[in-house]
Parts: sequence; C-alpha cells; structure tokens
Amino acid sequence: MAGVSDEQRFETVEFARDGGVARIALNRPERMNAWSTTVSAEVLTILGEVKDDDSVRAVLVTGNGRGFCAGADLKDSAGGTTGGVLDTDVVLRDGYNPIVTALRELEKPVVTAVNGPAAGAGVSLALAGDIVVAAESAYFLLAFTRLGLVPDAGASLFIPARVGFTRATELALLADRLPAAKAAEWGLINFAWPDAEFAAKTDELVHKLASGPTRAYAGVKRELNTWLYGQLASQLELEADIQRDLSKSADFAEGVAAFNEKRPATFTGA
Repeated sequence: MAGVSDEQRFETVEFARDGGVARIALNRPERMNAWSTTVSAEVLTILGEVKDDDSVRAVLVTGNGRGFCAGADLKDSAGGTTGGVLDTDVVLRDGYNPIVTALRELEKPVVTAVNGPAAGAGVSLALAGDIVVAAESAYFLLAFTRLGLVPDAGASLFIPARVGFTRATELALLADRLPAAKAAEWGLINFAWPDAEFAAKTDELVHKLASGPTRAYAGVKRELNTWLYGQLASQLELEADIQRDLSKSADFAEGVAAFNEKRPATFTGA
C-alpha cells in the first residue's frame, strides 16, 4: 500500500517516519501537550494512515517539550467545552476513546515514550501502548478526583490490569504523583531510564521492534487484548457514562474553579 509521507504538517501533532518507525509527537509544548479536540482529530488521522501503511512496522508516541500530556485541555473551545463546561461526550466518545482503541487494535507494536509529566487522560494515552518507557524525571498523575471526576480513556482498565486493584485504587483515589522509577518498580511501565539516556534508548527499542516479526507481534497483541482488555469497549462506555453525570455536578464546577484559581477545592458531595 502507499506509504505515509516521511513528514506531514499538523497543527498540534508532529508526525515523521524514520524507516519502518512512525513517530507521533504531541506538539503543544506551551500547554504541556494538553489534549484538545484538534489533537484528537489529528492523531486519529495519523493512526488511520499508519494502520494501512505496510511500510510502518512500529509506532512511537511521545510528547515535545517538557511534558508528555497534561490531560484534558480545560480551556479548549473547539468542541471540548460548551459554555465553559467540559463536554465529556465529545471529549471521550469522539476523541480519547477512539484513539486508545486504535492503539490497542493496531497490528503493529506501539511504544509510548513518556518524556515528561503524564496527567489525567495523558496517563491513559501512555498506558494504551504495548511497551511504556519513561524518563526518570517524568511522573504519572491521575488527577481526576481533584476535579470531582473519575479516571477515563481506559485508565480504569489499563491500570488494574498492570498493577492490580490495590494500587489502582490508591492512584485513583489519592491522586498523588507516581514517579517514573516507582511506576517501573510497580510494573505500571516497562522501563524508567535516566533523562540523558532516554532518547537514545527509546530510539534503539522502537527500531528493534520495527525490524522484528510484525505478524507475530500482531498475534501477541490479539492474545493479550483478548485476555486483559476484552471488555475495553464496554469499560470505555461505562467511564463515559459516569463522567457525563459527574461533569454536571457542583463538585466538578468547584474543582475546575479551584484549578483555574490555583487554590484547594472545597467539595460538598453535590
């Protein structure tokens, strides 16, 4: 099939191809690569092309600048928010969920390289990969409950599948930062590498996969998806339903106000 061009210009995502490797980098460094509706649309376009390009044999997903992905962009006005209120059905059903599903179903190995903080849905994006690596300075943060929300974009399935119920509950309820080294120790990610070695080691890994048995890798993904993520579609729907209800709550309104005003939130359970 026709190959994806070696380099294509997008507004919020950088795409390039290096041999058999497709490199997808979120490119909103001024917003710590916060996930907007434009990001979703562009990543979906790229994944659609990569899926049908037989010359692409491995995919790298990373971020440009200091962050991997800061989660939902609460200031996104292109469809992610309506009247200043997060429209979770648009954000999840039209954006995040199709992307994490496409990454899981892609018949090519996906390396997610967490170059900096991964928060909220950024954690889900990272964990949708097959092999997850991080720079030692990076961290993971399920910040949802700080806003009166719940983990989404597959996090409620990806995390317990990797580290179990106890640690998944800790991450979701306490909403504390998890340093990359501890994430590797827990088994949430595969490797945490020193920052100075991160780029070279990531490049070596993804090119190794690109030169490997692609069809066998696809078979491995099918096996693991069936065993661990067979309920992904229904879990994504459940997350979206719960998030839709919570996004209308007073606690969510307070969480967003506190975030914007840089103060502690005062939740009432309403």
